Amino acid sequence: MIERRLPLIAVIRLGLFQGCVGALAYVFSGLLNRVMLTELAFPGVLVGGVLAIAEVMAVARILFGQISDRYAIGGRHRIPYIWLGTAIFCGLTLLVVPLIFQLHSARLSGEPLMAASLTALLCGIFALYGLGISLATTPFLALVIDRTSEEERPQAIGIIWCLLSIGIVVGAISGDLSLRELSGETNTLVLQPVLMHYVQRLVAIVVLLTLVGTWGLEPRNLERSSGNDREDSVTLEHSWRLITSSRQTLVFAIFLLAFTLSLFLQDPVLESYGAEVFGMDISGTARLTALWGIGVLVGLLVGGFLIVPRIGKLATSRLGCRLIILSMLLLMTAGLFGSPAFLQMVMWVFGLASGIGTNGTLSLMLDFTLPEAAGTFVGVWGLTQAYSRALGKIFGGFLLDAGRQLHAFFGFGDGVLAPYLLVLGVETLVAFTALVLINRLNMGQFKDDTGQSLSQVQAMELG
Repeated sequence: MIERRLPLIAVIRLGLFQGCVGALAYVFSGLLNRVMLTELAFPGVLVGGVLAIAEVMAVARILFGQISDRYAIGGRHRIPYIWLGTAIFCGLTLLVVPLIFQLHSARLSGEPLMAASLTALLCGIFALYGLGISLATTPFLALVIDRTSEEERPQAIGIIWCLLSIGIVVGAISGDLSLRELSGETNTLVLQPVLMHYVQRLVAIVVLLTLVGTWGLEPRNLERSSGNDREDSVTLEHSWRLITSSRQTLVFAIFLLAFTLSLFLQDPVLESYGAEVFGMDISGTARLTALWGIGVLVGLLVGGFLIVPRIGKLATSRLGCRLIILSMLLLMTAGLFGSPAFLQMVMWVFGLASGIGTNGTLSLMLDFTLPEAAGTFVGVWGLTQAYSRALGKIFGGFLLDAGRQLHAFFGFGDGVLAPYLLVLGVETLVAFTALVLINRLNMGQFKDDTGQSLSQVQAMELG
């Protein structure tokens, strides 16, 4: 049987791919959404909607996982699918930049049919991008499981998750450095070639690092089964029975939905918040994402090495929710003062809160997962997070548009600031909801319920 234990350098190599995913996430969730909202004046609901479509396609992760389990390409079950998915989402990334500028031209020239066609095409590209991400990342996580022992897996996943945050930071910093020449620029004839050149270079680096990070890490015909206690000895039907056997599973799913939404509701409008309320240029708003990412990285490490061992997983998640509420209040206060320096400090605090809360929540997620049906449980949690991010992108843009309409109708407050305060205020309420739900989690009840159901399922399968 092939040795599963991976040296640290191999884990870091695998993490390079996750870092690449983080860097491209910045391009879509940070850079392009700011350009579409501010420089190209797209409606917020359109921007949030197309970003959400990519998240909705995460439902395909279960299918892609099953395909990579059953069908090998060249004797390998994981890496060929990782490469294929990477080729798909990188190619589509190169198509997005010229398309959004074509759509802008069609909207300005008053061509509704052309604008509608290009909008539909943009939605289709984002949907395919989401499928490409799912096709690459699902076998990637399965490869991590294939090549690591149960004892080393939490450490490996922790390192890889940190590299995801590093990828977001590096993407944001590279955007800051590469796009400084666009400071105050609104001419699309200048914006498009500079943005396209930046995206082309980033895509080339992503392809190169993906190859470097995964090459040779999946031996041909890698043996993945280790006996009758494998999770695939439990059928999908029986796995679902295990998931639905405890009311605590539903409580945790709703908590996970609310917690993830409390992190991402402001995501589609944050950089425009910096641009419109604080007068920051593209380079400056890119720095906000970098500061947030650095805070997340510090929060993940502090949470994992200091906070969780001392106060436990539930208390860490509870602390994260409280810090997120505080961060939202500080973000609103920053808007009242209009200080870019204060906003940058708050973004670091928000990142720290996000990292601490995420560490505790990920630890809880492992506890709310039965090893006998780990794939199905993790699939449900992954879909919950993906759809929560999708809701954040849709409703973040929707709330911004609604705030603008309400201000136009009632005429209260600052017409620029008030819509963003609405988004941040709703996000504060969502974080408070997550804080209430976490007090309803009961790990003992979950283990009792699922333990009884597991005994029944095993008896049926043996029979």
